Amino acid sequence: MCRRRHPPARASAARRWALPGALALLLSSCTSLRAPAPPPAADAGTRIAALAAGLIGTPYHFGGADAGGFDCSGLALYVYGQAGFPIPRSAAAQRGAARAVPLKQLLPGDLVFFRMRSGAIDHVGIYTGAGRFVHAPHAGQAVTYGELGRGFYARHVVSAGRFW
Repeated sequence: MCRRRHPPARASAARRWALPGALALLLSSCTSLRAPAPPPAADAGTRIAALAAGLIGTPYHFGGADAGGFDCSGLALYVYGQAGFPIPRSAAAQRGAARAVPLKQLLPGDLVFFRMRSGAIDHVGIYTGAGRFVHAPHAGQAVTYGELGRGFYARHVVSAGRFW
């Protein structure tokens, strides 16, 4: 027959306090919340491109930077802000602040910059992949897709940049 041994009263009291203390320490380390790791870069770019595509059809509004209407740099500012990336307001400032990306290495979510009417950067779009970008072209036209590989935009694109 097995005999059950009972520890002396002093050891019992020590064990009684040790277990709750260890448990409290363990639980406190488990309950501390850590900020989630940032998404991989490609995921951020894909999210930016999807947010931009979701605004197709929104009216053009000079100086607009909200869902009521956009100009080109306002669209980039709004979309990047929604994705958690604050960027400058104007197309030229966006180009200056972005990390340059060769046009042959574009990824969805990159900004593409154009010279349309002057020697300065005066237009921006958000690359979505397959040679297409989303932009707010001009008064009278809603947010739409443009093609980088041919026609007007192919002749005026000058660079690209990335913030994510």
